[in-house]
Amino acid sequence: MDNIIKWKFNELENCGKASTAFLSKKEVSKAKNFHGSFPQYERTPVASLDNLAKEIGLGGIYLKDESYRFGLNAFKVLGGSFAMAKYIAKKLETDISELDYEKIISDEVRDKLGEITFVTATDGNHGRGVAWTANKLKQKSVIYMPIGSSLTRLAHIQAEGAEASITDMNYDDAVRFAAKYAEENNGLMVQDTAWEGYEEIPTWIMQGYGTMALEASEQLKEIEVEKPTHVFVQAGVGSLAGAVQGFFASEFGEDCPTTVIVESNLADCFYKSAVAGDGKAYAVGGDMQTIMAGLACGEANTIGWEVLKSYSSAFVSCPDWVSANGMRILGNPLKDDRKVISGESGAVTTGLLYEIMTNPDYKELKEKLKLDENSKVLLFSTEGDTDPAMYRKIVWKGVNSKEEL
Repeated sequence: MDNIIKWKFNELENCGKASTAFLSKKEVSKAKNFHGSFPQYERTPVASLDNLAKEIGLGGIYLKDESYRFGLNAFKVLGGSFAMAKYIAKKLETDISELDYEKIISDEVRDKLGEITFVTATDGNHGRGVAWTANKLKQKSVIYMPIGSSLTRLAHIQAEGAEASITDMNYDDAVRFAAKYAEENNGLMVQDTAWEGYEEIPTWIMQGYGTMALEASEQLKEIEVEKPTHVFVQAGVGSLAGAVQGFFASEFGEDCPTTVIVESNLADCFYKSAVAGDGKAYAVGGDMQTIMAGLACGEANTIGWEVLKSYSSAFVSCPDWVSANGMRILGNPLKDDRKVISGESGAVTTGLLYEIMTNPDYKELKEKLKLDENSKVLLFSTEGDTDPAMYRKIVWKGVNSKEEL
């Protein structure tokens, strides 16, 4: 059935361990320090959902709420902004640690750089982050979106001054189209999907995403949680998941938290790659019309895949109702728990965790993951209501409920 949760435990240990040095605390701190130089920077909050944890039999649930990130309602700006800054630092032949926001926008640096056009393909959040950063750096951006993209998200991107449009292609084809445009128009492609010959910028983007993991680690320590026992993180192309996994693997080594990689069942390239079991990354095609637009990516970031297959515990494929249920749980919290407005791509890990802990059909998964009253689980709500009309349809009107499918 298409409406059931599917999972595969990682059996790829014989493929060797990828290096996580590029996601070490030392390297990720450079990204965090750069982000901290923006006047709009604040750490996004971690919500301790104590009552929800008690209700479903866990020791703690800690949710990093990225709806507060730079006023953009999503985490994506962390990756694009840092990659753009690293590119500028390289062009200026300096280290990123010597280059903060004020220096980048100075007349002296702008005179050296000239005009740069940043190009990307996006379902919405990444493109908005690239457009926002280009705007703040007083540069140009060109953004392409896949078929079926939200008009609201398009408007948000255009409001940042970008030249943006919705194509008639799926996400992966839109990426190829954007790359061709960048090549033919002397633009810089800023994409978190890595492929042969295009790996430097996706690496920088992953380091930028590491800011979120480093912040979360610091915030947990502040409430006397030295490390989570489990991390659930969603995957589209796998850059975010790889960044989070790589940071915690670098930080804790053999004592790394049990990490669960969560995807839409319409774009589950990592789950399918894990099932194949030969260590190769496999693609998923088609339009991938899931409500989890930020996860509708059928081709894996090769750098992210190497990290995920080295250190992740399990890969899980989820139908849309899992995400919809997570949105409702977070938006209607138990007494004294913090309310979290979480979008379709942000809430799937909460929906999955709830289902594992409460549905006997997933008892085997619960037991294999060793989820119990001693578990302290870290989740990432990667976006808020980036499509407000869809958010209301799901949370207010019950669209995409399990019973409906």
